[in-house]
Amino acid sequence: MVDFLTLIIIVVVVLIVIGIAAIFVGIYNRFFSLKNSAEATLGQVKVAMKKRLDMIEQLLGSVKSYAAFEKETFEKVTAMRSSVAAAGPGDLNEVERESRSILGRLIAVAENYPDLKTSQTVQELMRAVRSVEDEIGRQRYTYNNISQQYNTMTDTIPSNFIAGILGFQKLQYLEFEEEISRPPTIEF
Repeated sequence: MVDFLTLIIIVVVVLIVIGIAAIFVGIYNRFFSLKNSAEATLGQVKVAMKKRLDMIEQLLGSVKSYAAFEKETFEKVTAMRSSVAAAGPGDLNEVERESRSILGRLIAVAENYPDLKTSQTVQELMRAVRSVEDEIGRQRYTYNNISQQYNTMTDTIPSNFIAGILGFQKLQYLEFEEEISRPPTIEF
């Protein structure tokens, strides 16, 4: 009888350990699934931001015959393009702010020159920029939703214990403040 009771206790303990291990593995896998999704989405944001910076360079080229854009602006756009690949969410927030500032100045110049406003090239570039702006917005929304799920897991029981044990840190949100308060107008 003692042997049978001992066997039952051992089986119950083993099942509990297996259950706890399964929960741990499930939570661990969910963290990495969300982390990988966030990284992939952040990569899409970077691609879209590079596209936007490419188009800003093209717009600068189209506009420079009408307005004297300083060499510094061209260099700044080139530097932003090269920094996007290695940028984290905080850095992308800064690139977003700077590129929107340059884009706003370009739009203001285009509006001051009627010939430029009606230029087919400028109009096509503005439509392309509008499309990229929409893409950046969608990708930012997706990234922030994934980050919210990941961050919620780092704050809630039982996943917060696993996050603490394994040293998982919260993900930073993409907060494009100018976009939130006022999206650029690129209508002619």
